[in-house]
Formats: sequence, C-alpha cells, structure tokens
Amino acid sequence: MKLLSVVGARPQFVKLAPVAAECAARGVEHVIVHTGQHYDPVLSEVFFADLGIPAPDVHLEVGSAGHGAQTGAILARMDEVLQTWAPDWVMVYGDTNSTLAGALSAVKLHVPVAHLEAGLRSFNRRMPEEHNRVLTDHAADLLLAPTQVAVDHLAAEGLAGRTVLVGDVMVDVLLRVRAELADRDRVLAELGLPAGGFSVATIHRAENTDDPSRLSAILTALGRVDHPVVLLAHPRLRARAAAHGITLGGGSLVVRDPLPYPDLVAAVDAARGVITDSGGLQKEAFVLRTPCTTVRTETEWVETIQLGWNVLVEPGPDLAAAAAPPPPAPTDATPYGDGHAAARSLDALLSA
Repeated sequence: MKLLSVVGARPQFVKLAPVAAECAARGVEHVIVHTGQHYDPVLSEVFFADLGIPAPDVHLEVGSAGHGAQTGAILARMDEVLQTWAPDWVMVYGDTNSTLAGALSAVKLHVPVAHLEAGLRSFNRRMPEEHNRVLTDHAADLLLAPTQVAVDHLAAEGLAGRTVLVGDVMVDVLLRVRAELADRDRVLAELGLPAGGFSVATIHRAENTDDPSRLSAILTALGRVDHPVVLLAHPRLRARAAAHGITLGGGSLVVRDPLPYPDLVAAVDAARGVITDSGGLQKEAFVLRTPCTTVRTETEWVETIQLGWNVLVEPGPDLAAAAAPPPPAPTDATPYGDGHAAARSLDALLSA
C-alpha cells in the first residue's frame, strides 16, 4: 500500500508523527506532502526535526492567503502531485484549508480518502474549521474518529458505515513526548518562572484576532490575571495586533514566540493553567491534567468540559477570573484513547 499524507499546519505535523512512525514500522510506503500553509519555521520545519518525521517528499509552498485563495492554490497544485505519486490512499488530517483541499483533489481524481480526526463538531457554522471538517467528512471514504462523541456525530449524519473509532493520534505523540521529558528545568529557566506559578496562553483564531475590540478585551483580561501568563504569540496574532494598533504584553502578560512542541509539552505540564482558543491545546492540557480556560463559545472536545477540566469563557473580566480556577476533581478518564491510535488507523486502512 502507498499512503500519501497531506499536511500544512502545526497540529497536523503533530498528528503526522505517529502515522509516519507506524508506516515505517510496517514497511508501508508513505509520501508526505507539505502544503506550506504554515510557512514559519517554528510552526513548520522544526516539528519534523523535533518529532522525528521524515522530510516532506513534496512542498507546495502556498504560503499565507485568504481561505479561498489558499484552498484554491493547494487544489491547483495537488492534481499533478497525485498523478505523479499515484497513491492507494490519501490521508488528510484535522480541519484546515489543507485538509479540505487535499480531500477534494483526491476525490476529483478518484483516489480513496481517509480523514484522520473525523467527526468533530462545534456546531458553529461561522468557523471556517467547521466548514472544512464537515465537507471533508462527507467527501471521505474512511472516517477515523478520535472519540465516541465523534462517532455519534458521524452516525447522526448518515456516515456510520464509513466510520472507525481509533482514538486520538495526538495522544500517541503526547504520551511519548511526556515520557521522554528531560528538559523541563531548562524550559522553566528560559521562561524565568517556577513550576505551578504561571499559565500558558495561545490566541490565534480569526474570531478572536480579527475583531480589534475582542482582541483588546482578551489581552486586557490576560494582563489582569493574578499570576504570570506566558502568551506564545503565533505570527497571526502578532500581525493582527500590529494592524489594529494593539500592543502585546503588559501587566501579568509575558509575550514569547511559539515553543517547539517538546518544550510546549514541558511548559504545559509545569503550568498551573492553560488559556487558549486552540482545539488541540485544550485536549493536550487535559491529558497532562492542567486546567484549561478556552476563549470560545463552544468546543469540539466536550469531554474536557464534562469532566471539569475545561471552561468556556468570553473576553472580559470573566476571563481573568476563570484563568485562576480552583483545582478540578481528579479523574482517570481516557476519552481520547490509550496512545495506539496510529496503529488502529493503519489497521483500518489496510483492511478497507
């Protein structure tokens, strides 16, 4: 079997790592296509090195653009890639423009598509990620679901016959990286903060960064949290803040560049809390048992809310208060799997 993976953004590189390792272990030919959706080295190439992923076989170099232009650019370049490499399966990951474009290109050329992390739903149709994931699920031939909730969503949409529950591949990576953590003290020294004495924050979604008043309210609230908040400033956040004339930092807010993934895991593991609008970081915080505050009106990872380790909050004074919560009730729940999702995904592909 020849598998072609289409990736282009930081969470997809993390998800790719265990799939690439599983393909290598089984002798499955694996072609990696990097769309270039994330072109900053800290959000792109560094993940391949840090997570031991083979270098991409193809780099489309689409760069930054609006949703339509970026999706169209990937589509325009994927046909030749698929015709050249002639894979048996195309695997797409998550919910980005790269996901949808990779799936559409394969479907048009009659190449079977597997969607890893299928079935997630926010039920917020204003989110571009929601469009991407719903359209991809309905186009794909095999839906690899991370949770039972995702399986139930797919069944409700008439897609049960294409669905396999495999668990979450990000847990595969996170458990491996956590087991290998040896530099937590170095990361804390670089941050200049003690374990348990700070929160980690990431803000990058369009609904939070494109509205100047909303972004200003978020940053003001983070500056008023009663302990240091380390804001890992994604390039999108820096660009939007500059365009709006908003200064990053001040008060409790300490601004830094994004961390390499192993360092991010070390920081979250040592933090007293996480404040984010990222889907993946909510889940990573839960697995590491670090309380999370999510600056959104909904989440795909409803289990984190149900188990008391995540809270949804709007910008403003409530955000500052929510970022210093009492400790949640301990839990042994593992809704995202046992760290063997990549193996189950390859099993599903090979038996399809």
